[in-house]
Amino acid sequence: MNRSWIEVDGRVLDANVQAVRQALGEATQPILVVKANAYGHGLAPFSQRAAQQGISWFAVAYADEAVVVRSVAPEATILVLGAADHEDIDSILDARMTPVLIDLAHGHRLSAAAVRRGVRIPVHVKVDTGMGRFGIPWDQAVAQFADLDRLPGLDIQGLCTHFASVELGRPSLGPQQMERFMELRERLGKISRQKLFCHASSSRAFLFNRGWDLDGVRPGIVLYGYGASQPDFRFITRPILQWKTRVMMVKDVPANFPVGYYSSYTTKRATRIATISAGYADGYHRLLSNRGVVFLRGKSYPVVGRVSMNWITVDLGPEGEAEPGDAVTLLGAAGEQSFWADEMAKQARTIPYEILTSIDPRAERIYLKG
Repeated sequence: MNRSWIEVDGRVLDANVQAVRQALGEATQPILVVKANAYGHGLAPFSQRAAQQGISWFAVAYADEAVVVRSVAPEATILVLGAADHEDIDSILDARMTPVLIDLAHGHRLSAAAVRRGVRIPVHVKVDTGMGRFGIPWDQAVAQFADLDRLPGLDIQGLCTHFASVELGRPSLGPQQMERFMELRERLGKISRQKLFCHASSSRAFLFNRGWDLDGVRPGIVLYGYGASQPDFRFITRPILQWKTRVMMVKDVPANFPVGYYSSYTTKRATRIATISAGYADGYHRLLSNRGVVFLRGKSYPVVGRVSMNWITVDLGPEGEAEPGDAVTLLGAAGEQSFWADEMAKQARTIPYEILTSIDPRAERIYLKG
């Protein structure tokens, strides 16, 4: 009763995975991005279900995430996007990861670790075509790739980049980045020891630019149901996750009754206030104070007063009905009404990614099989 929980609809997950798969040609692999606890959805169960749907490529940020994915997807290729290094060598080998090399120094460290173990590690090389984060700068990529390809202990199997922006109908760095990447793909293909598996597109590029699919695409937020809802889009996905909690207390209060820290809300009439088990320690953003919405017994009610560490308060109105223990939907649907992470993000002045990944990882994730 004192913790919120997450419900993940397995049927919607399956449908989203299939929508992603069906949007691609046979020559292109979907590489599901499951970093950050599968965007808050639960890394192990999400990856396992996706693998059961035929997904054979995953991408994570860190080596410890790859270990979890390997435990539920024994035959998958698992890319580690966030610079798995020589200190991770045991995990890299045991979990058969494919690290993404971010620069020449990174390659030297992994090469030395692999040589000490007497093995070769499959790797992809990342080039920075304009993101300004990880990767070899595109104007240095040919020379550094040649140096990397000579290092013992490394088996360079792929080439990748990441877009800074992909927009429709307004300026974007995406086309210039893709032009740079395609030029490098051609030049590096001529000096590589083997055909390189090339991938560039994440969610928005995948959604809007079929010609950029290449050998693989890396769907992230669209996989979880956000950003691909319009009927004229390349594919449609729906939100998978609902976030729920319970009522802890209900009390009748008079008009002009102050609620919460600094009395940021005062009742306008006699009403009923419900105290709900969720707060910013659980990932419920403080900017949702006097803005958020919850669903209780099929009706929507406003969050009133400031969001505190562990609790929020809701104005039920004078006729509102609730009892301690009643389930409350913080994020999700109730009948014809819904309040998803994109709507919550607007109220909290952030993005759906942050809403989803901020939800307390200790909260139980319940997979509804369907």
